Amino acid sequence: MDTKYYWTEEDNGVVTIGLTDDGKKELGNITFVSLPKVGAELSTSDTLLNVEADKAVSDIPSPVAGKVTEVNTAAVNDPSILNGSDKATSWIAKIQK
Repeated sequence: MDTKYYWTEEDNGVVTIGLTDDGKKELGNITFVSLPKVGAELSTSDTLLNVEADKAVSDIPSPVAGKVTEVNTAAVNDPSILNGSDKATSWIAKIQK
């Protein structure tokens, strides 16, 4: 998946990552997610997110390298929140660069 499908916001070296409208459109309605473990070290070639959606099943690589400090656990219980446009609830993970 192209990096234009991610949004990122950095605050004090911690990058919050989510899917842009283009990314959500490409995948379709998200029905399942598998998130990385907190504490995992990711490079930009590592998988950040596994998703199952109406249009695709994808392993999505991390757009930044670093240590996972937080994941959106609400998305595991209700993957459809990643389809939303509110960045406060539809983020995927936070990574310390």
